[in-house]
Amino acid sequence: MTQPHPGLDLDVLGRWLPEHVDGAGSQLSATLIAGGKSNLTYRITDGTAVWILRRPPVGHLLATAHDMVREHRMMSALAPTPVPVPAMYALCDDPDVLGAPFYVMECVDGATYRSKADLAAVGAERTRAMSENFVDVLAELHRVNPAEVGLADFGRPEGFLGRQVERWHKQFEAAHTRELPTMEALYAELSQRVLADTAPGIVHGDYRLDNVLVDGDDRVVGVVDWELSTIGDPLTDLALMLVYGRMAKFSPDTVADATEAPGYLSEDEVIARYAAGSDRDLSDLGFYIALSCFKLAGIVEGIHYRFVNGQTVGDGFSQIGEGVYGLLDAGLAALKEN
Repeated sequence: MTQPHPGLDLDVLGRWLPEHVDGAGSQLSATLIAGGKSNLTYRITDGTAVWILRRPPVGHLLATAHDMVREHRMMSALAPTPVPVPAMYALCDDPDVLGAPFYVMECVDGATYRSKADLAAVGAERTRAMSENFVDVLAELHRVNPAEVGLADFGRPEGFLGRQVERWHKQFEAAHTRELPTMEALYAELSQRVLADTAPGIVHGDYRLDNVLVDGDDRVVGVVDWELSTIGDPLTDLALMLVYGRMAKFSPDTVADATEAPGYLSEDEVIARYAAGSDRDLSDLGFYIALSCFKLAGIVEGIHYRFVNGQTVGDGFSQIGEGVYGLLDAGLAALKEN
């Protein structure tokens, strides 16, 4: 019999929650918001109050993957800053309670927009306002000094870009199913052109519209999904956001296409708005875009590898590997943009 709430024993949680969250009741119900290979996110209620519980997926995990303690620490550190994050209520680092560490946070009242169709319902004017604030929040995040919020030791900013190049090359080697000469060409170019370290900042790691919550005034009221966050070069966030937009044009079946909605800021407008709110040097943005293309291509190639080896479940994977070619070509082209 399938467990109705994977990784969540409501009887156990009902005993734990009142001891760690003020006013919480013990009779709980839950709704799965997001699950699968990503972290499991549940909406929890005692009939009066509502919370969000987040824990790793069920099963064997890499020691460094799906780190709930890191996510909790990042959002707790950002609480006093202008960056909108949910309030953190409790952290459990004891895997004996629910089988893995988890945390409980505020249930932010906001909507998530993922696709062009989602944004069509709000119209071009509101979509523009939303995308403007979305960029402003990223610039605000990158203005936060990690040391001033207790995150000086959260990552290794020295040599960050070089390590990123090597990390994603290793991903391609680990997911090898076919020859990709363009990948090797892009890797060689990136390796030769790694930029010097800049002032370290907070990197979200996957900043896109469906990783924020937006209120009725079209403002971001919660930035979520911090599992890839670290301290490093913040321009990797801006570049990845731009690459998601480019990928929505040539591979809409692989990535969310919210950036294609009428009213959404163009790429040039995104860059100009970010630059107006940041003191970061954008003169080498082409390198960052190429690196983000390399990173996304590595992720997609990993999905393709699992499909080829019969390790994926569900439909829609048979053509996903085609997106790798467009990303690698886009990466080489981006190096000429500087």
